[in-house]
Amino acid sequence: MHTPHRTSHILLHVNPAWLELPVRTAVAPLRQALEARGTAVLSAPPGTGKTTLVPLALAGLVEESPEPVRRVLVAEPRRLAVRAAARRMAWLLGESVGRRVGYTVRGERKTGPDTVVEVVTTGVLLQRLQRDPELGGVDTVVLDECHERHLDADTALAFLLDVRAALRPELRLVCASATSDPAAWAGLLGGEEGPAPVVEAHGVSYPVEVVWAPPPRAVRPPHGIRTDPALLDHVAATVRRALGERSGDLLCFLPGVGEIARVAGMLAGTVDAELVQLHGQAPQSVQDAALSVGDRRRVILATSVAESSLTVPGVRVVVDCGLAREPRTDHARGLSGLVTVRASLAAGRQRAGRAGREAPGAVYRCWAEVEDARAPRFPTPEIALADLTGFALQAACWGDPDARGLALPDSPPAGALAAARQTLSALGAVDGKGRATERGIRIARTGLHPRLGRALLDGTGVVGGRRAAELVALLSEEPPRALGDDLLAVWRTVRGAGDAYASRWQQEVRRLHRAASPTADRLPDSADRPVESADTSGTTNASASPAGTGRSGSGAAGPSDAVTAGLVVALAHPERIARARSADGPYLMASGTAAETAAGSALAGAGWLAVAVADRPAGSPSARVQRAVVLDEGTARLAGASLLSERTEVRWVVPPGGRRGDVAARRVEELGAIELTALPLPDPDPGLLRTALLEGLTREGVGALLNWSPKAVALRQRLALLHRVLGAPWPDVSDQGLLAAAEDWLEPELSRARRRVDLERIDTATALQRLLPWATGEAGRLDELAPERITVPSGARIRVDYSTERPVLAAKLQEFFGWQAAPALVDGRVPLTVHLLSPAGRPAAVTGDLASFWREGYRAVRAELRGRYPRHAWPENPSER
Repeated sequence: MHTPHRTSHILLHVNPAWLELPVRTAVAPLRQALEARGTAVLSAPPGTGKTTLVPLALAGLVEESPEPVRRVLVAEPRRLAVRAAARRMAWLLGESVGRRVGYTVRGERKTGPDTVVEVVTTGVLLQRLQRDPELGGVDTVVLDECHERHLDADTALAFLLDVRAALRPELRLVCASATSDPAAWAGLLGGEEGPAPVVEAHGVSYPVEVVWAPPPRAVRPPHGIRTDPALLDHVAATVRRALGERSGDLLCFLPGVGEIARVAGMLAGTVDAELVQLHGQAPQSVQDAALSVGDRRRVILATSVAESSLTVPGVRVVVDCGLAREPRTDHARGLSGLVTVRASLAAGRQRAGRAGREAPGAVYRCWAEVEDARAPRFPTPEIALADLTGFALQAACWGDPDARGLALPDSPPAGALAAARQTLSALGAVDGKGRATERGIRIARTGLHPRLGRALLDGTGVVGGRRAAELVALLSEEPPRALGDDLLAVWRTVRGAGDAYASRWQQEVRRLHRAASPTADRLPDSADRPVESADTSGTTNASASPAGTGRSGSGAAGPSDAVTAGLVVALAHPERIARARSADGPYLMASGTAAETAAGSALAGAGWLAVAVADRPAGSPSARVQRAVVLDEGTARLAGASLLSERTEVRWVVPPGGRRGDVAARRVEELGAIELTALPLPDPDPGLLRTALLEGLTREGVGALLNWSPKAVALRQRLALLHRVLGAPWPDVSDQGLLAAAEDWLEPELSRARRRVDLERIDTATALQRLLPWATGEAGRLDELAPERITVPSGARIRVDYSTERPVLAAKLQEFFGWQAAPALVDGRVPLTVHLLSPAGRPAAVTGDLASFWREGYRAVRAELRGRYPRHAWPENPSER
């Protein structure tokens, strides 16, 4: 069992203003709760000091206490918040960061031997838990801003509850939240013992006036990541209005970096204030300036990073555009990204609270008050929206591949988790049972998304550790969009740059270079085989090697920059390898998704691309390539080796613009959905041929594709009448019915057919005979029920026309003299329609009741025709011969 640090009691000398932080009243109850249960929920509104004062108090650094100093680990969702919290706590102690208060973010650590409170990102906390589940030396973990529902934070909480249950019951755990329902967290932390204690801090609440400032005219709702420019114009106008009506610094919330840049451009030169752009990609100096008191009035344009975890001093006014960004994943297309959505009511309260942290303030909300009725109460948990590949690998490394044993606030969606596990299996990161492989553990320890971890490890074996690290760092630390969409050009630019991004990139390169083990030169055959494609003899297939590539360690020259960039990006996202469909047309990605480059792109015209970043705008059938590198086919084959396949294709093909399809038989080599080669197949499998011919019948219809002689047509019409009137056992001879029974009536011709012409040669009249109900004996009654011809009183055998719903018997009028009535068909169920023709064969009368015609209509017809045709008989009583 861990023993707390023993040290002299420390009395903190602080600014009196900090001694009045409202959360101080909650410190003692929080200590008591942790002593009693080991877990607690701290519910404290923004500005109470929970992020900075509580960790120091739990560590025993704030005031005299009989307890020993304890080591406290504080987890924040963002790097910006980590650095800010550490600086504030160190300032509170009157010392620099790295002594008793330190921090660790990915690639950067400032701690020392005397560090008692360490602030980390939730991602760093997960890495530590995987390496050291007991968290040796740590007494208390504070998970800050739980209400934001970041996936890493939810996962870390579940792991920590596992640790308390199985390894270290004495580890103390605090969930700190500003807006969420504390009862839900208390139930999760308490487990079977009942809800954990909830400690509330009610601090001083400065009034914040709400000013509703909807746009003067309707704006379009967000679409994908697009924000209506009209709304941004209105936000800029609202900022100008608020600056004129209020004093103090102004904090404006916008959904993303692009919107911040556009609004900053609108405000530049039109407001008497310093413009500060605060977001996760901002240089460290800008972040530091935003979190310090300025020399002049400021307008701070910020993303959601400024909602919580830190205080922006001097702010008295907030302008809220009402939008936020959430992740979305298209598992079918292998695309993920951010979308713009309506911010939750909880986020709106958080944002408004920024204006009242230090004094009374005001919030200008750029929407109508009635719209709040449609807004969600809380942000959607990231686990319900995001790509779960990283989460699935964390769970597998933890020993719970299905995540069923994890005490998560929300369960992961089954479909998203299955897609993530499928990706991990393709990467060789998990075995058939979903357990993490040694390779999967190495990928997880890179601290990267599993796809990027795979690219780093596998790329190191081909292009070298340094170059692989440089490319993967470009993928993990997204470069400024102003550098363009050609990642190769971006790489070359950044290598020689000295700006803030280049500095951050170099820092990540050094970290990744250390993380890439030199033993990762080659992978076992079972682990996705990304670095070489073996033929059946077991020798390396030289045709699969990218142009200009020399194998690492072989003494040959290394690959060019172009090949290196293409290979590493394609290793990270093999499903995004893309091939042009035409010289200047769109691309098809290996995932099967169409993709297009932007107008004027430096990538336009390339035959192959390795796409690093892409999204699919809402409503668009194609993905939009945002960043990629030109690729050659050899490199595409190398990086996408796991997607290579060969198949036999026998199908019915209709040529473009054509109407007459035919069977096409090919042997096709594919990279995912991309067709690489296709050769004619001279002797296709009969079963596949049969399926293709049936497909042709389905697509073109049996009535159009087969050759129907008059005899066949007549038989089909007779059978149709019998099926319509009597039903079974008489067959359904509609197109659908004949298609469904094709294998019954088209054999053996169908088995011998190979092409369209073979179908056209089938004697359909003979083939239809096979559908007659021979087994029941009803087939012998065909001529009785629906005779092909009928003998009339003149002795002639007249053909019956079955092409209409009621059969028709047409003959010259004299042929019917002596008939009282025409016979009915189908056992008397279907009367004949009689067409009475003149001696010249022209219609004279139509009747369905011959006897009635003789009585009532014949006299008029006789009078008319007798004069024209005097040589023909026109008896007064036609019912007699």
